[in-house]
Amino acid sequence: MNREKFQNILGAVFLSAVVITVAAGLYFFEPQPESGGAGLQIGLIALIAAGVFIFFRQKSKTAVMALDAAEVSGSKYTFADMAGNEEAKESVSDIVDFLMNPEKYTNYGARMPRGLILHGMPGTGKTLMAKAMAGEAGVPFFAVSGSDFVQMYVGVGAARVRELFKKARAAGKAIIFVDEIDALGKKRGGVSGGNDEREQTLNALLTEMSGFNEDGSTTVVIAATNRLDVLDEALLRPGRFDRQIEVAMPDINARRQILGLHAKNKPVQADLDKWARDTVFFSGAMLEGLINEAAILAAKSDRGSVTDTELEKAYYITLAGHEKKDRSSLRHEERRITAYHEAGHALAAKLVSPENTVAKVSIIPSAKGMGGFCVNIPPEKMYYSKRELEKQVMVHIAGRCAEELIFGAENVTTGAANDIEKATGVVKRYISQYGMSKEIGLLDMRVLGKNAGVMQACKGMMDGLYGEVLGLLAENRGRLEAIAEALLERETLGEGELDDVLENAALIC
Repeated sequence: MNREKFQNILGAVFLSAVVITVAAGLYFFEPQPESGGAGLQIGLIALIAAGVFIFFRQKSKTAVMALDAAEVSGSKYTFADMAGNEEAKESVSDIVDFLMNPEKYTNYGARMPRGLILHGMPGTGKTLMAKAMAGEAGVPFFAVSGSDFVQMYVGVGAARVRELFKKARAAGKAIIFVDEIDALGKKRGGVSGGNDEREQTLNALLTEMSGFNEDGSTTVVIAATNRLDVLDEALLRPGRFDRQIEVAMPDINARRQILGLHAKNKPVQADLDKWARDTVFFSGAMLEGLINEAAILAAKSDRGSVTDTELEKAYYITLAGHEKKDRSSLRHEERRITAYHEAGHALAAKLVSPENTVAKVSIIPSAKGMGGFCVNIPPEKMYYSKRELEKQVMVHIAGRCAEELIFGAENVTTGAANDIEKATGVVKRYISQYGMSKEIGLLDMRVLGKNAGVMQACKGMMDGLYGEVLGLLAENRGRLEAIAEALLERETLGEGELDDVLENAALIC
């Protein structure tokens, strides 16, 4: 039993004993006027108040001490352990140099940033970047999470902040890393009036950063978030988090480097260039998971090496989950609905986005609850045009369109839930962020706030594209049925097999 748990149990036992004693005394004792019984009752109440005070004071101390477990001294990682993100590495290289040679910068009168924020999608390597900076500079690394500072006990979070900065100052040269800082640093204001525990903790962080490095210590605060837009403006001003560095999703070259890095110590004999092309929108963490899953599959089958076969299985496991082995409970009608749903996605992708690769279409259900899937891989692009975004939505909703076309509007199913979520996300960004809607115009509704007109514009756009896809599938119904029948027969179609089915359907687009 650890110390914290023992202290919690001891405090709870003490408090319970006090409460029981006072309750029994108040119940059984009948005070007499001449005996001073009222004074005894007051004494008992004072005793329980003292017990409660001692208990919660001890809890607060324990909560502050609990931060020690989140601290890490040193880091074994360097930039050599990071593939891709060359721009982000370049952006932090001077910070590393400053930690190693602070005199070089002070001789020029330069003030290095007190803090920097790494932002980007989940899994892109923000934490690894911070660890690599500490490893390159050879300085102590204090790693905590934003949620570590947000506690139910008032004042505990602020005390933790002060304790952390005190230890960093004592180390002289150090990196403080605060992961998921949005849990701590959200914009202030609201019904609480600025007095709740989270805002007190944020105020303590702002105060510490304002006076940081004035004592000559060489310490940098690094924060990570994937929600930069929700952070308080006071955190982002110069003198606190001076720099905002995006750790971006890897492009094809970076994906090839990441795959090679994770395959380095594994018996991989596969075409990694192909998998770098096919893993569009994969983060660094997903690529590591892909290689690891393939290695597990190779070990289970005792293949001797990791080949393209294992990587292909791992690829679809990453996207859709493991195949459901027992499919005897599936009704024929459910298989037909799934076949036409996935055929709708595949056909729409071929018709509206022929530059995309439809790598695989399957009606085999997965352990994740998916009835089937269609892997549609777009080409790598920096920007997407207005029409390209509309085509993305059309492919997303094509499964629901196919269900309505074949089975009727009253018989559409819940299978399109995830498709609708993705399509809604694209439509929302199209209208409220990218300024591509005629109704809303060149306005970023994230700045202006919620507006009923945005919802109406989103609905109008979705309805228009839905009608367009429904008409497109109706014109090519023969092809849709051919793909569905092939799926019912074979369950899975690769890109070449799908092209053969479409050619044999002998219909003109």
